[in-house]
Amino acid sequence: MSETKKKKKLGLTTTIFLALLAGAVCGSLLHRFAADVPFVQNVLVNGVFYVAGQGFIRLMQMLVVPLVFCSLVCGAAAIGDTKTLGKVGVKTIGFYLVTTMLAISVALGVARLINPGRGLDMSQVQAAETAAPAASLSFADTLLNIIPKNPIGALAGGDMLPIILFALIIGVILAKLQDKVQLVTNFFQQGNDIMMEMTMMVMRLAPVGVFCLISKTFSELGVEAMKPMFKYMVCVLLALVLQCLGVYQLLLAAFTRLNPLKFIRKFAPVMGFAFSTATSNATIPLSIETLEDKMGVSRRISSFTVPLGATINMDGTSIMQGVAVVFVAQAFGIALTPADYLTVIATATLASIGTAGVPSVGLVTLAMVFDSVGLPVAGIGLIMGIDRILDMARTAVNITGDAVCTTIVAHQDGALDRAVFDK
Repeated sequence: MSETKKKKKLGLTTTIFLALLAGAVCGSLLHRFAADVPFVQNVLVNGVFYVAGQGFIRLMQMLVVPLVFCSLVCGAAAIGDTKTLGKVGVKTIGFYLVTTMLAISVALGVARLINPGRGLDMSQVQAAETAAPAASLSFADTLLNIIPKNPIGALAGGDMLPIILFALIIGVILAKLQDKVQLVTNFFQQGNDIMMEMTMMVMRLAPVGVFCLISKTFSELGVEAMKPMFKYMVCVLLALVLQCLGVYQLLLAAFTRLNPLKFIRKFAPVMGFAFSTATSNATIPLSIETLEDKMGVSRRISSFTVPLGATINMDGTSIMQGVAVVFVAQAFGIALTPADYLTVIATATLASIGTAGVPSVGLVTLAMVFDSVGLPVAGIGLIMGIDRILDMARTAVNITGDAVCTTIVAHQDGALDRAVFDK
């Protein structure tokens, strides 16, 4: 029994964080004592660390297209069932998309204010992995490029915005035809299951990948790299707090006239559960039960909006992606234009639709957001160790957003018992 408990304590979150610390210590020692030793630099730093670290990054990149495509098809197919709830479905989807865009805007604003990547010069590190900057296009051409000329070519080339649009169209059609195309629907659902299992398999290698990536980075930059990483962590946490306790509660008060403090107090146990599990999907039953028993929300509404939110409402994940874009751009000395920030908002919002509610899957779609503005995917390695800790906080934000939306929609649909909420 004691061995089982020990294994639970040393789960993936703990091991990745320990790998981050070990990599920082190892890299700093190599930077200080072996910076001029040819064997260490050639064999260890640019050999073992480089190959293992970049191998893990490539495994992450391998997942992006099939995972996002299958997840979006399945998510859009589920959204297609909103006819059963009529206007409720439209309101729910609209609310989720708006709050996601607000979340990314908050994240970009906080990151631009704090500038977490300033002082971390990565311009000479892993330069070969830096993606080429996106070609300058007019706004009209940018919109037109979302429509794929050749969907198969977009899939093969990893052109994500056309892939997202194509997947959404397929999902809506599958929902419309229902039983006529059940075989195809099952194919995508099973494909999604396969990709989620593959994601979990790759994430089991994360401690090794993080150790090698961080060791190589710190061996070249030294301990000075720690300060910007903590600034990144503060940025994400601050943006999450603003979204959870600011944006959500203002929306709740504006649309329902309910007491936000009472809402937070009643929903706090669910937030704690989400924080500890770092998975939105596992929190669905507890969220529905709490909304019904403590908030007075009809299960008719919550049984639709909460699972849907676990699929398309990933505000916490979008906040991480927004801050990460600014952090990596500053670390690599890449200037982003206002159009790039708009692209990040659009891409991260669309990506959140297909981000499954399991731990760390947001890091996979982060590669897609980076590609959309020409940022180096190698930058993910800088934040991965800390991200596992932040993942728990942003999951709590995700499910809080689902609950606020559900409460607002229930209020507008006459399915909220205020007497239960005011108890």
